[in-house]
Amino acid sequence: MSRRKGVRVVRDHRRQVAALPWRRATDGVEVLLVTSRETRRWVTPKGWPMPRKTAAEAAAQEAWEEAGVRGVIAPEPLGAFHYDKRLKNNRLQPCVVDLFPLEVTEEADAWPEADERERRWMAPREAAPLVDEPELTALIEAFGALKT
Repeated sequence: MSRRKGVRVVRDHRRQVAALPWRRATDGVEVLLVTSRETRRWVTPKGWPMPRKTAAEAAAQEAWEEAGVRGVIAPEPLGAFHYDKRLKNNRLQPCVVDLFPLEVTEEADAWPEADERERRWMAPREAAPLVDEPELTALIEAFGALKT
């Protein structure tokens, strides 16, 4: 364990799963980002693995809960990114997150965390610089290039 700016950091990485919701647009594709509940940063829907669900299924569940979208989830991740999750005890937990593309087929007006988050569709080139994690930025950029 170490300290970073007065915050205790837990060293072992925990695995999380995330969805990259996307849809076809007239000039390529758009991706959906949501704001985090605490800091209001732009992020992808993500969370911890879930019992009796594959990693892809858990990512799809997070997309529903955090962004109100459902669709076809890729069985394999696009890649992974690292970030430090701030825990309730103010510790930073290093996480590695597998990112699964989710082609959106349904977008709800009401969903479990609708009152806690904003969501916004945008081109990958617009979304990529809005996220704080450099590896996630690169994944969004690569996804946009792959789909155009």
